[in-house]
Amino acid sequence: IWWLDPELTYGNAKPFVFTQGHSVCNRSFFPCFDTPAVKCTYSATVKAPAGIQVLMSATQSTYLEEEGVYQFYMEYPVPAYLVALVAGDLIHADIGPRSRVWAEPCLLPTAISKLSGMVERWLTAAESLYGPYIWGRYDIVFLPPSFPIVAMENPCLTFIISSILESDEFLIIDVIHEVAHSWFGNAVTNATWEEMWLSEGLATYAQRRITTETYGAAFTCLETAFRLDALHRQMKLLGEDNPVSKLQVKLEPGVNPSNLMNLFTYEKGYCFVYYLSQLCGDPRHFDSFLRAYIEKYKFTSVVAQDLLDSFLNFFPELKEQCVESKAGLEFERWLNATGPPLAEPDLSQGSSLTRPVEMLFKLWTTEPLDSVAAASSVDLTKWRTFQTVLFLDRLLDGSPLPHEVIKKLSECYSSQLDSMNAEIRIRWLQIVVRNDYYPDLYKVRRFLENQMSRMYTIPLYEDLCTGTLKSFALEIFYQTQNQLHPNLRKTIQQILSQGLNPLPAIDTTAVTTDTPAMVLEDKVSEATNGAISLRDVNVSA
Repeated sequence: IWWLDPELTYGNAKPFVFTQGHSVCNRSFFPCFDTPAVKCTYSATVKAPAGIQVLMSATQSTYLEEEGVYQFYMEYPVPAYLVALVAGDLIHADIGPRSRVWAEPCLLPTAISKLSGMVERWLTAAESLYGPYIWGRYDIVFLPPSFPIVAMENPCLTFIISSILESDEFLIIDVIHEVAHSWFGNAVTNATWEEMWLSEGLATYAQRRITTETYGAAFTCLETAFRLDALHRQMKLLGEDNPVSKLQVKLEPGVNPSNLMNLFTYEKGYCFVYYLSQLCGDPRHFDSFLRAYIEKYKFTSVVAQDLLDSFLNFFPELKEQCVESKAGLEFERWLNATGPPLAEPDLSQGSSLTRPVEMLFKLWTTEPLDSVAAASSVDLTKWRTFQTVLFLDRLLDGSPLPHEVIKKLSECYSSQLDSMNAEIRIRWLQIVVRNDYYPDLYKVRRFLENQMSRMYTIPLYEDLCTGTLKSFALEIFYQTQNQLHPNLRKTIQQILSQGLNPLPAIDTTAVTTDTPAMVLEDKVSEATNGAISLRDVNVSA
């Protein structure tokens, strides 16, 4: 349960509280069987002061104004982690026939402009693929930057971090991913956290089917290429033999399942589901299977064998061909082998968008650097966000770059990038930091002075503390710590103190007395010299 003082909200007007149950945190909210294997309906009575709006992940709600009491009821069985509550200075606007958006008053106009009419379009596309949307309403609430992940698929009420509003393409993908969870994860749930891919891999596959239907195959392939790049980056950092790269990962006693949330859960899981779809020959045949799978198992929890047995029974001809035992691509190997996916999707339909990225990256990284004129003629403002972040991620992977290259990059693109969204800017600033490019360092300070979100602070602090700029990072932290949530403050302190004596002169009172027992994703990267930063994980539960 996250309690925020008014200063940690956008409006600075009223206190704010929200819960985050995934994976096993709701045991601190109410007594429950805190396992995805158990589902139940629930009701709740919440009393709140006047002027505080309370919302929950429920299908029904009423408000008795004279008593200040809200009543909520979820009529369908859900696992404990999907019970969610938020309360604060929230107002709403309808954005479709079964959707509304909730946000602080200063954010609501932006949220409306970004999502009006869009959610219904995505829901309709999803229903055409996977059957009726069973939860009634699909509302969205935008949370302050202290929200510890990007988004959470609480039924009837998706939680999303407000910081993502400025990054249109990331907002689209994140909301569609949560829409997909309405079928995969919420209706049919993984029975154990050791098989989280059953929710995340299937939701990622469904998300990409929806984006293909609504935005075309090229856009979907571009987003997939960006995510698979991140998967291989994580693979390189962790090593191919790391057990967390298994789809059926072993959950040791005492380990928080949230620590198993990684890109393998999403992208390796997606690749396996995509492989299954290719065995059918036509993705529409696989859509039909998934509709039948949802209908059979909705409101229950399943294991991988349930999915795979249903698949082979739905396609008896594939069962006769023993596709589950195909050499090198055995289902058992998909589930239990470490390392990268056994097969990856054909992304050639995205070449119109990915080829310019590859060409520009090659111009900047081929010696001698005699193609600056051609490279500088590329106008990044005309690119899609995912093209730009894919390009910058690849430059990040190649950092440190020769000084002449980083100097020319800054001359060509720095002013263009200044006006772009935070997903783009943070990547450029990471390049600046990893290359010790001092002329643009003031932009790093300016960025961190205006960010309160984990996703836009942790990666930069990790990079600053890896190189020669730790004193610069300390200086910024001293100036900005009071605007950070105690949990985030504590995480940054851990990063700053690695290899040092305990930090001097930092007021830790708020950390030790106000920090909730639950600190989601508070385990900082194991080592900053090869940190798996949140840039690489970017978790949307």
